[in-house]
Amino acid sequence: MSSPAPVPGPRSGRSTVPAVPVPPGGHPLRVDPALLTGHAGVGVPGVVGSAATGSTAHLPVVEETSAGGLVVERTPGGHQAAVIVRRNRAGRLEWCLPKGHLEGDETPEQAAVREIREETGILGTVRTELGIIDYWFSGEDRRVHKVVHHFLLRAEGGIITAEGDPDQEAEDALWVPVADLGHRLSYPNEQRLAGVAQQVLARTPGVVE
Repeated sequence: MSSPAPVPGPRSGRSTVPAVPVPPGGHPLRVDPALLTGHAGVGVPGVVGSAATGSTAHLPVVEETSAGGLVVERTPGGHQAAVIVRRNRAGRLEWCLPKGHLEGDETPEQAAVREIREETGILGTVRTELGIIDYWFSGEDRRVHKVVHHFLLRAEGGIITAEGDPDQEAEDALWVPVADLGHRLSYPNEQRLAGVAQQVLARTPGVVE
């Protein structure tokens, strides 16, 4: 299932502007305290979020929900996770966790499995929740409150590739050692999620076996 890590680069015909605004990296991350303290069970993360302020406060609010996370496999060299490479609105490469919108009546878990498969080519099964990132962004006619559920998944099969991404947002997909995600991922909140995943894997390494 593993493949050598390719050098990220633009794919033919790709736009350098993503279809949705790029999420900010510094807004609050909501994490289940039980995941950090080692208490049994997975609860609902506490409600902590960033409020929309400023000149756009008069615009109507739209709620959006997405899901994704870390799909992990264990190798002789340690755990590695599938990540995607995309370009931000300025055209710079970003290293991100795969994720996307819920479709129809999907649960966050179902959406995470689907989005990760589409963006990385890897089929995973959800093992536990890692945390929730929420943030605000504004368009010309609305303010959007986005909530993104992140899960830890066990890799079950597939070949890593971004060619199946229906939105063609990901330029590349590759395996990265989980221990390296803290400095490879572009956004601080995703770096923190990777830290949570490391703690989970260290405490219960069999979670992805």
